[in-house]
Amino acid sequence: MSLQSPLVRSQVNRRGFLAGTLGLSALGMTGLLSSCGTASSGAAGGAEGGTAPFTYLSYLPMETLSVAPELLADAGGHFENHGLKVTFQSTKGSPQAIQTLVAGAGPLTRVGAIDLITAAADGQPLVNVGSIVRGSSIRILNSTANPLEKPEDFLGKTIGVPSEGGTSDKSLSLMLHKAGLNPDDVARQVVGLGPGTFELVKRGDIAGYMVSIDQSIVTQQQFAGEAQAFDAGDAVRADSQIYTATQQSLEEHGEHITAYMAAIRDAVQEIVDDESLESVIETMRSKYSFGSLDDDAVATESLSQSRDLWTAKGTQPLLTTDEGYWAEGYEELVAAGMVEAGSDPLEWLDNSYLPAS
Repeated sequence: MSLQSPLVRSQVNRRGFLAGTLGLSALGMTGLLSSCGTASSGAAGGAEGGTAPFTYLSYLPMETLSVAPELLADAGGHFENHGLKVTFQSTKGSPQAIQTLVAGAGPLTRVGAIDLITAAADGQPLVNVGSIVRGSSIRILNSTANPLEKPEDFLGKTIGVPSEGGTSDKSLSLMLHKAGLNPDDVARQVVGLGPGTFELVKRGDIAGYMVSIDQSIVTQQQFAGEAQAFDAGDAVRADSQIYTATQQSLEEHGEHITAYMAAIRDAVQEIVDDESLESVIETMRSKYSFGSLDDDAVATESLSQSRDLWTAKGTQPLLTTDEGYWAEGYEELVAAGMVEAGSDPLEWLDNSYLPAS
C-alpha cells in the first residue's frame, strides 16, 4: 500500500485525458488528478507479489480514525490477503471525491449517502456498493459557555464546516429541516478540522464546527470543561457513510471492488471481535502514527463509538445496505427539498459486490 497525501510524494503517473473531464482544471483539481493512480490499473493484471494495484479515493485525510477500516485493512494485511496493492488518494472533501471518481481517477470512494443520492438524482452514474457507517459520525463542537444542545440553538448562528456543500454541510441542513427549521437561518463558514479551531468558538467567531468522532474527543480532552459535542444521533436516515462506485468502474473493476470490500469487512470484523481494541490499535500503530491513534484513551473511545455505528449497535450485517433504510433516506431528502421526487433510489444501490458471508 502506498499513501498519497500532501505529506507523501506522488508515485504514479497521470491519466492524461482526465484534465478536461468535468472541468477539473477549473475546479483546481488538476494537481490532484496528476498524482492519482489510473482507473484502469486494477484491470492491468497483478503487481508485485501477485497483487493488483487499486486506487481508493478518500474524502478524508488518512490521519483520522474515521478511516480505521482502511488503516487496519492495510496494516493488518487484509488488502494483500485479497490480492490488492492499495493506494490511498486523499481528496478535499466529498464533492471532490465524487468528481474525481466520475472522472475515472479511481474505482471507489466513500461519501455520505446524502452526497450520493443528491448527485445520482442529478444524473451522475453513482452506485452504493456498501454501507460502512449507519448513523451520524459527525459531531458539532461547541462551547459549554454558549452551548448548542438542540436544533433551535443553531438559529442565527454561524457553524464551521470542512467544505462548502460537503457531507457535513448537507447533514446540518437536513438535521435543521427535520426539526422544522429553515437551514438558511444558520450561516456556514469553511474552517479547519484541528483542535485549534476551537479558538474560533471561544472568540465567538463561530458558534461551533463539525468534526469527526476522534477529533471531537481530542478537542474535548484538550479544552476540558470548555468544549462539548452535539450529536444529531441516528434520527436522520440519509446521514450515513457509503462506499461508492460508478457504473463504469463496476463494469471494469467489479472483481477488485469486491476484493476491496472483502478486506474492509475482514478489518471491521476484527475490530468488532477485539472487545478491548488493544490488538487492533497495536496493529494500526505498527504502520501509522497520528494524534488520535497514538493516544490510548482517544483511540479506544473513538473506535468504540465507531464500532457501534458500523454494526448499527449489532443489529445489521457488516456493509450490507438495508433497502428500506436507503429508501427512507431518499424520502428525507425529497421532503427537505434537496432532491426531486420521482426517482427509484434502489437503482442506485447494489449489494451484489459485497463478499459472500
